Amino acid sequence: MASRRARIAFSDSAAKQLEELSEGAVHALDRTLVVISVDPDIGEPIPGSGAEPPLRQYADEIEEVRVLYFVTALRTVVICGPDLALVV
Repeated sequence: MASRRARIAFSDSAAKQLEELSEGAVHALDRTLVVISVDPDIGEPIPGSGAEPPLRQYADEIEEVRVLYFVTALRTVVICGPDLALVV
């Protein structure tokens, strides 16, 4: 039996940044979020972030997207805001 994909949630600041993205950037971000939802551990832990759960980053060089996020105990992936960066 295949495992369920992780749920994706956005911090308030990331959601605000999302509203300002172009349609093409939203499509690129969507494809990247699918990858993260299938395997939340794909991103690299950010050393020295001091966060618990640990802050992770995933970069897709083809889509030119970098996402900072953390994964909760219930496998919800929380996308962080602009000072932590949701860069498309």
